[in-house]
Amino acid sequence: MSAKAEHYDVIRKPIITEKSTMASENGAVVFEVAMDSNKPQIKEAVEALFNVKVKAVNTTITKGKTKRFRGLMGKRKDVKKAYVTLEEGNTIDVTTGL
Repeated sequence: MSAKAEHYDVIRKPIITEKSTMASENGAVVFEVAMDSNKPQIKEAVEALFNVKVKAVNTTITKGKTKRFRGLMGKRKDVKKAYVTLEEGNTIDVTTGL
């Protein structure tokens, strides 16, 4: 498998919410990432895919909620988010896509 395909396996998709928009004003971008990825992998993938310099990576794991679907109990998947802070002068426009 190519290196670029591996980077796309680490970074699933950008997360566009009110909170992530507020973070982007401080030079941070939020991505949904693979559960088994670590901070150095995330940093390498973002730098390779978007040609930017990453200052820091913070991660959170959100546990999936238990929800009722058609009367049966189900569970949403757990999600790992990466808050990627970029160096000064670097930007990623997540609204346009890759």
